[in-house]
Amino acid sequence: MRVPLSLIWAAFLIEKVVGEYGMAHFSDKGKAKGKDYCIFFNSQWARLPQDLNKASRLQIYDLTASVLCSPSEVPDGGFPNRIPMVMRGNCTFYEKVRLAQINGAKGLLIVSKNRLTPPAGNKSQYEEIDIPVALLSYSDMLDISKTFGKGREVAMYAPSEPVLDYNMVIIFLMAVGTVAIGGYWAGSRDSKKRYMKHKRDDSAEKQDEETVDVTPIMICVFVIMCCSMLVLLYFYYDRLAIWVIAIFCIASSVGLYSCLWPFIRRIPFCKCRIPENNLPYLHKRPQIRMLLLSAFCIAVSVTWAVFRNEDQWAWVLQDGLGIAFCLYMLKTIRLPTFKACTLLLVVLFVYDVFFVFITPFFTKSGESIMVEVAAGPSDSSPHEKLPMVLKVPRLNSSPLALCDRPFSLLGFGDVLVPGLLVVYCHRFDILMQSSRIYFVACTIAYGIGLLITFVALAVMQVGQPALLYLVPCTLLTSLAVALWRRELSQFWTGSGFVPAIVLTPINCTQTAAPPKGEPSTNPEPQSTETTNQSEDPPPYLPQETPPTEKEENKPE
Repeated sequence: MRVPLSLIWAAFLIEKVVGEYGMAHFSDKGKAKGKDYCIFFNSQWARLPQDLNKASRLQIYDLTASVLCSPSEVPDGGFPNRIPMVMRGNCTFYEKVRLAQINGAKGLLIVSKNRLTPPAGNKSQYEEIDIPVALLSYSDMLDISKTFGKGREVAMYAPSEPVLDYNMVIIFLMAVGTVAIGGYWAGSRDSKKRYMKHKRDDSAEKQDEETVDVTPIMICVFVIMCCSMLVLLYFYYDRLAIWVIAIFCIASSVGLYSCLWPFIRRIPFCKCRIPENNLPYLHKRPQIRMLLLSAFCIAVSVTWAVFRNEDQWAWVLQDGLGIAFCLYMLKTIRLPTFKACTLLLVVLFVYDVFFVFITPFFTKSGESIMVEVAAGPSDSSPHEKLPMVLKVPRLNSSPLALCDRPFSLLGFGDVLVPGLLVVYCHRFDILMQSSRIYFVACTIAYGIGLLITFVALAVMQVGQPALLYLVPCTLLTSLAVALWRRELSQFWTGSGFVPAIVLTPINCTQTAAPPKGEPSTNPEPQSTETTNQSEDPPPYLPQETPPTEKEENKPE
């Protein structure tokens, strides 16, 4: 099917309507103190001043019972030196603003119950109109009616957006700190577990050391689940958001417990155990302090769930729980080879870029599915926000702080995915005894990639897929270090991560006990253990020696 040439030219000649966020400062007549509300305007009608002191304070004419589409809806005397506030619908923006301008209005506020869109027109209409026109949300109009009296005044202005908000510094420190601490903690813990398997410990500590090795099949299944969940959230956000919040509460409670327990168990209090019972999860008689810590972690999650919409302080709890969740996942999930790391990061790199840059061509609103789901649809009835992000409120005075994006966001995936590579680098450092050069280089590369993401966000002024910059920085840096040290083959396959105790030959005395009265002599396993110990000495407890044969065979 051939496309007519005229349609192609029309596509190039259509002028894109660009909306801008501004502020409408409402106050009672004669009073300087007031309140700012978000407005959405098109500067092609008329520009707004950037400073509130330079904006004209004009009285509002409340005409929200009308849509101002015909001269019969204009009150007697018109709107001299006033700004009428009317409802959206039934006619074009041009018809409304033209009626307002003819009748002496100095501006027009259009109240919209739907999503705010830029008030559009054509070139000749823009030239005819010389008063500003802006859209105001219906919920803000109701708040204005309750807060201010009938003689309320408004001043419309559009302060310039800062290139970067100071909250980016807080997000940077939280993200890099989580990756560095999680990578160091998980790598050191894995190394200690390799060399100290012969030490007996209670069930709580054994459970704390459980890890999951990721396979290529698991990576493929995980990515398919991520794509499916993201698309489902885009179409059924209101129904699924509450389930995501519930899952986050459970997962963050477990993560917070996992992060706090290593510190709590070093405090000598409440070590006594509960009495014997047959209750689920309590029949193993856990310590009193374990139950107290569990109750505390659940209480923190429940407190956040109840007050999650309190923008003044609830974000602090969400970020704390999110960091604990990320640290727990970095300790639990383990990539066994650099090949697995590359597969995971490259696949999620494509996933992130597709859902941020490609999906706007398929959605009706022109917004990317990733940004729409992360920030929450503006037309969502319960106005829930997904908690799977680190968020910090904007610290600069900005229209975005009142409008569509009052917070700066960084998804958990942008911390966890590169963080798993940092964990692998630290484990490899300990294996090769390389003074943590892989770990330090990969962590610095993550910080540089995050800074590049912030710069791209400031330049393009649109949501960025952070993995677009984080994946090349971390992968290429790790690869460069391996090439420089001539350890690429070991780094790629992860050779050497098999615990030394697995390679020890089986002792025949472990399967058949010697007859009574005969001395047990078998020097070969002892020499083997000595050889293994000299080849791979434990870095953490060099003063301890491996258990003797009698200690290994001693019945529990």
